[in-house]
Amino acid sequence: MSALQFVPALVNAHSHAFQRAMAGLTEALVNPEDSFWTWRELMYQFAGKIGPDELEAIATQLYIELLKAGYTSVCEFHYLHHQPDGTPYADPAEMSRALIRAAARSGIRLVLLPTLYMTRGFDGGPLAPRQQRFGHSLDAYLRLVDSLRQVPGLQVGMALHSLRAVPADAMQTLLETDLAKTGPIHIHIAEQVAEVDECLERRGARPVAWLLDHAPVDARWTLVHATHLSAAEITRLAATGANVAICPSTEANLGDGLFPLAEFLGQGGAFSIGTDSHVSTSVVEELRWLEYGQRLQRRRRNVAADASNPQVGRNLFERAYRGGMQAAGLSSMNDTVTVDANAVELVGASAAEQLDAYVFAGNRNLIQNVTVDGRLVIENGQHAEQEAVAAAYRDVIRRIRA
Repeated sequence: MSALQFVPALVNAHSHAFQRAMAGLTEALVNPEDSFWTWRELMYQFAGKIGPDELEAIATQLYIELLKAGYTSVCEFHYLHHQPDGTPYADPAEMSRALIRAAARSGIRLVLLPTLYMTRGFDGGPLAPRQQRFGHSLDAYLRLVDSLRQVPGLQVGMALHSLRAVPADAMQTLLETDLAKTGPIHIHIAEQVAEVDECLERRGARPVAWLLDHAPVDARWTLVHATHLSAAEITRLAATGANVAICPSTEANLGDGLFPLAEFLGQGGAFSIGTDSHVSTSVVEELRWLEYGQRLQRRRRNVAADASNPQVGRNLFERAYRGGMQAAGLSSMNDTVTVDANAVELVGASAAEQLDAYVFAGNRNLIQNVTVDGRLVIENGQHAEQEAVAAAYRDVIRRIRA
């Protein structure tokens, strides 16, 4: 079987690894008003069952799945820090180290984003009991980041969970520290209409507008979701050079809404893609539904194309590649993704059309080989440790679900 290298190796710009084990468990109606907020309550319950061993098993399985799909790097937005009751582990970085071990075993490039989480909402109230394991004081958080930056070869950025979880004064103090002067900075923002409304009520501005007014947002920043933007916010955000991490399958699963892609691209905005809660781990599905959501909303085709690049698949891949590198704080990647050149899905496609065919011509995974920093991690569609890793994952899932 021959293989052809033409698929760009992508960065998965937004991941909560532990949520991979929840996929498919929240798809039954339990509340006539089911929404992101009811899903979040179930997520809290699930998170309470996961310790370092469980996280390592889940993350290793996930990272192998991502490699097989063509992601060679993952930005891990990590807030599952402490024991379920909020007590820190003897090593405050215990849960972070579980993710580091998972990345090392799978072979994926990890960009670790330890996440600051301080308050339950815009009211500034203390964390609820089910949120305690996410929380840090600012000093404890900075110590965690500093300790992780001592790990050889590990890329470590920072994440602010959201405006509702980080008070304004704490955000400003954090951004003035030396640790915040280097590396990528990520934040959840404007994912839900209720979040926008509460920010308007409590802070007198929409979330993205408030952030742009109060933080030095530039190309180091990645705004995750940013689903609900005004026209003025689109223009201002694009002008900063910041990146937006769009997660189409998760945003659809949670009923978030559709990102204003055409308007943002029209202003020169940069985007990356992530799989967030991992209801899907497919590069193809994220890119396809990023485009399809726009088609359904606008009732026209080929929304992501433009005069300089009329091929939708290629345009999506190229933009997601550049945005992903930006989200990860990477200047280059020595990675390759090769696919089966004889696949029926690709028959007759010209060089310009190959990525269009790859994204829109089917659901079969065509990837054969994947290398990360020159190391072969997927060969003929398989990972050397996939059976042992899957067995450990199954044991963990049975134990959690029991």
